[in-house]
Amino acid sequence: MGLPLRSTPTRLLDDRDLPAVTELLSRNPVADVFVASRVAACGLDPWRLGAEVWGHTVDGTLTALCYSGANLWPVGAGPDSAKLFAERARRQGRRCSSIVGVASAVAAMWRHLEPVWGPAREIRGEQPLLAINDEPRIAPDPGVRQVRPDELDILLPACIAMFTEEIGVSPVGADGGALYRSRVAEFIGQRRSFAHIENGRVLFKAELGAVAGDVCQIQGVWVDPALRGRGLGAAGTASVVALARAMFAPVVSLYVNDFNHVARRAYERVGFERVGTFASILF
Repeated sequence: MGLPLRSTPTRLLDDRDLPAVTELLSRNPVADVFVASRVAACGLDPWRLGAEVWGHTVDGTLTALCYSGANLWPVGAGPDSAKLFAERARRQGRRCSSIVGVASAVAAMWRHLEPVWGPAREIRGEQPLLAINDEPRIAPDPGVRQVRPDELDILLPACIAMFTEEIGVSPVGADGGALYRSRVAEFIGQRRSFAHIENGRVLFKAELGAVAGDVCQIQGVWVDPALRGRGLGAAGTASVVALARAMFAPVVSLYVNDFNHVARRAYERVGFERVGTFASILF
């Protein structure tokens, strides 16, 4: 039976909590690299972070936290923490476009939030979390490289196509895509955007969506639809792994939809191994 809500409070964390937050994030660095990356870059001040981080304390010790921004992302959350974070999110009202993270915590939060926030647009209840800590097992694509700032307009249509295909909605919103364009430009500026570009055409692309400590996470893998089935995705991902390990972090991770059998086979060929399970609730 869960603990009463009143006996285990949550609170908004700030920079004074950084040591405890950093220690908590270090316990599962592959699963929690997204939150760790954001905290490392911006700290815990909501204005700088563009999000809030809630903490669950038991007997004065931080036992779990939840990143509350565009995504709702629980970290280290067992059933009691998940219930408390869900209650706080319910009181605040839904501001996120998804709930993402370790499958058990996401499922526990959704059980409490579904009566109020449901139905979800889509539930992806099992997304294998993969990692590789060695050189890729297959030959990388030598054409994959870091994208240059002057190639933003070449890359952007491929990024929009990937997002729309993967998420099911276009990232081009009421602002005409300005916010999404700035995000793509930010990845390029951070030298975390990779692509194979020939004659102004993107054949393959991917980004490092998060980098923290010894871990980085690939996101946004995309191959031109006209060229799929030729091994470009596997070879391109192998290139990103090799480049990421050389320039950013020795452990490279990603998560993939369980129903995407083609991608799962490609990542297995590269040398990724399953280290956990994520889930995503999409609104």
